[in-house]
Amino acid sequence: MIPSRRAVILAILILMLACASAYWPEVTWLRNSVSGAAVVLLLLDLLWHRRESAIQVSRALRGSIPVGVWSEVTLQVSNPSGRSQQLLLHDHHPAEYAVEGLPLSLTVPAERCVKSVYRIKPDRRGDAAFHALDLLTVSPLGLWQRKQRLTLPSQVKIYPNFRAVSQYTLLATDHQLSQLGIKRRLRRGEGNDFHQLREYRAGDSLRQIDWKATSRYHQLISREYQDERDQQILFMLDCGRRMRHREDGSGHLDQALNAMLLLAYVAAEQGDAVGFHTFGGVQRWFPPVKGGAVVRQLLAATYDIEPTLAASDYLAAARELMPLQRRRSLIVLVTNTRDEDSDDLAAAVRLLSRRHLLVIADLREQVLDTAQQTRVSDLDSALRFHGVQQYLASRAQHHEQLRHQGAIPMDLLAKQLPVALINQYLSVKAAARL
Repeated sequence: MIPSRRAVILAILILMLACASAYWPEVTWLRNSVSGAAVVLLLLDLLWHRRESAIQVSRALRGSIPVGVWSEVTLQVSNPSGRSQQLLLHDHHPAEYAVEGLPLSLTVPAERCVKSVYRIKPDRRGDAAFHALDLLTVSPLGLWQRKQRLTLPSQVKIYPNFRAVSQYTLLATDHQLSQLGIKRRLRRGEGNDFHQLREYRAGDSLRQIDWKATSRYHQLISREYQDERDQQILFMLDCGRRMRHREDGSGHLDQALNAMLLLAYVAAEQGDAVGFHTFGGVQRWFPPVKGGAVVRQLLAATYDIEPTLAASDYLAAARELMPLQRRRSLIVLVTNTRDEDSDDLAAAVRLLSRRHLLVIADLREQVLDTAQQTRVSDLDSALRFHGVQQYLASRAQHHEQLRHQGAIPMDLLAKQLPVALINQYLSVKAAARL
């Protein structure tokens, strides 16, 4: 309990009267009267405030919110006392989050409840905790302020920005994948799994004609096939130090997770199963599953994965994966390599290619493309341009070696990853390489 501004002003007034009484003794009675009345008012106000029913506060927020998006937190304040109260609230949100609307200044009528909202924007995925809340109340006469800390624990899961992913999935649901740059490969009647019989159409090959059905219906009937279903796609997610790189407010690992969620949705529509295996400081195994709930399951299994400072060991990760995934699968390795990784990665490719089809999504930094587009105007810029060109040439040579070993390397920016992976997946399905 601390004196309010009103109490301080009253104390200053008494002090001024005391100073005046030193020069004019006739005001001594006024000083004594005001001082006595002030003491009585302070004591009565203090006792009254202590006997009042305590303010009750509850917090409401969703159990999971997306990273990088403003989300609302609702505070409900109940005033059981018989008078209107003025309050000042400050919620103890995670310190690293951006916040709007705090502290909250409220007037709560007697025996009523008031709801107030502020906003937070998480800057990283994972588990977050709200621990307590500071509450400042004013006494009935406004002479005292009481500051309380209310223990109000809440837990929330910070997921990848599934709002952006839902935009992709909405377009996929509406068969508008072409708007994302995803190329549909129409192969009428081709594929590996029988789909249906239909009337012959111009352009159908002779091998599609079902002669028994043709003789039965006395017209040409063609067999129509579809891409194989019930195949398995497995992500190998590098969580090592190279994936800590951030561009446009998003890290390479965040982009990899978003790409995995989009591919999981499209693969589920195709009847395929999706899983993942992490390495590089984070060891996590999620066996391939299929069905409409796979995206939600992947969100729950990956929301708290963060890049580490560990060096990624590709060969060790491949050795761990081989006994876990025995069925032939499309393995998508998302990483960020350097020249010194070539031998280790090549050994991992040789091991995985014995049983699986391997796609390597090798992310590069945007600064490399910017350096190539920058005008060469002096010696420093010329040396920088030459160094970048030499590095990219070495990188392209390394990717070509991986291609000869049976992998499908992809050299791309992190922002290109979601659409590029979908195109590669559809290409593999169309070519029946699994």
